[in-house]
Amino acid sequence: MDQHIVVMIFEFVALLFAFSVHESAHAWMAGRLGDPTAMMLGRVTLNPLKHIDLWGSIVIPIAGIVSGGMLVGWAKPCPVTPRNFRHYKRDDILVSIAGPVVNLLLAVVAAFVLIVMKHVYPDAALDIQLAMQQMVLPPEQGSSVLFPIILLLYIVSLVNLSLFIFNLIPVPPLDGSHVLRHFLPYRALQAYDNLGIYGFLVVFFILPLVIHVNIFWMLFAPARAVFELVLSAA
Repeated sequence: MDQHIVVMIFEFVALLFAFSVHESAHAWMAGRLGDPTAMMLGRVTLNPLKHIDLWGSIVIPIAGIVSGGMLVGWAKPCPVTPRNFRHYKRDDILVSIAGPVVNLLLAVVAAFVLIVMKHVYPDAALDIQLAMQQMVLPPEQGSSVLFPIILLLYIVSLVNLSLFIFNLIPVPPLDGSHVLRHFLPYRALQAYDNLGIYGFLVVFFILPLVIHVNIFWMLFAPARAVFELVLSAA
């Protein structure tokens, strides 16, 4: 199979898995803090069928992958009933950051596995370097039978790292907005909540234009550079 196709399949699978873990973390944390809404709807699961949105999880990500553009999309929002929380402000913040934090943990775990493989298998170091190049250079053939696993782990790390950073952007309906709103004065909070009406348009139509002028990459590029430096040096 052409390696370009393999990379696209791996990106799509990694994105679906990242969505599932992200939304499941929201649901699990909400349940722990007194709101069983998402748990009752079966959202504490890694089954992607419980979380995927036809357009946000299938159509748009595939279009982005095939066109070579940005890998972007969304899952079905995790239903939360804030009045069930025992401590509204604290619990809403914890539920909001649960998804991005789990994405970050996944990125770290995948990177740790790559580092272990690098020290256990002699050919893994070269394969990791080739995997890092696959985003910016024509895909290379791996030097060992472990290359597909290494490539998948690398993509899982990058996808989860990007979702961690992207979801913390304080623009409704992203998770970062649910945190920021709790620290705004009343009048600013009203205006900010009204922005939520247009948040979807901002995130998925206006924000891509901002991304092209390097706002998002100013956040993601340093994180990716540190991640790849650790992989290379460890």
